[in-house]
Amino acid sequence: MVELLIVIGLLGAIALIVISAINPIEQANRARDTRFKSDAGQLISAIDRYFAANSEFPWMTVNSTYETDDPFGFITAANEEVGVCGATCTNDGVLITTNELKTEFRNRDFIQKSATGLDKQILLGKETGSSASVYGCFIPLANSTKQAAVKASKVYQPDATTGARGTAVTTCDGANGDGSGVNWTTNGCYVCVPE
Repeated sequence: MVELLIVIGLLGAIALIVISAINPIEQANRARDTRFKSDAGQLISAIDRYFAANSEFPWMTVNSTYETDDPFGFITAANEEVGVCGATCTNDGVLITTNELKTEFRNRDFIQKSATGLDKQILLGKETGSSASVYGCFIPLANSTKQAAVKASKVYQPDATTGARGTAVTTCDGANGDGSGVNWTTNGCYVCVPE
C-alpha cells in the first residue's frame, strides 16, 4: 500500500511538472494569436482582390464619401465599411457577396458584436495614398508573441485618424525589454499584418 502511494505521488509530481512546462494557457493564447494573424492576412488579401476587381476599396462601396487616396482609420473588422458584415452583421458584406471571403468568415469571434474589448478584435486601416498598404492589427495575448514582436521592433500604436500603422514603438517593451509588465490593451500595443 505504501509503495502504491509513493508511485501515485511520483506520478502526480511528474504530471505537475509536465503541465507547468506545457503551460496550457500560453499555448491557447499562442494559438489564438496565430489564428488572428492568419485571419488578418486573409482579410487583407480579400480587400486587395476586391480593389483589383472593382478599382475601389470595400469602404468606398459602402460609403461613397471615400476616395481611393483617402486614409481609412483603424476600425474593427466587424464594421460594415470593412466589407465582411452588412449593416447589422446578420447579413453578408461586400467581401462575402463578391466571393472574396467565404460566408463562414462572418462567424469569426472577432467579427461578432460580443467582441467588444480591443484585445478581442482585429482592426483595419489604410494610410493616405492609393498605393498605401492596408493593415490588420491585433493585440497579442501570448507572452511569446509579445516578446517576439518587441525583439523584432514590430509593435505599433495605430492612428485611428490617419489610418497609419506608424513606426514601431518602444513604449510597450516593459522594464525587461520583453513586453512583460505592460498592459498592451491599455497602452494600445498592436502587432500588425503585413509586418
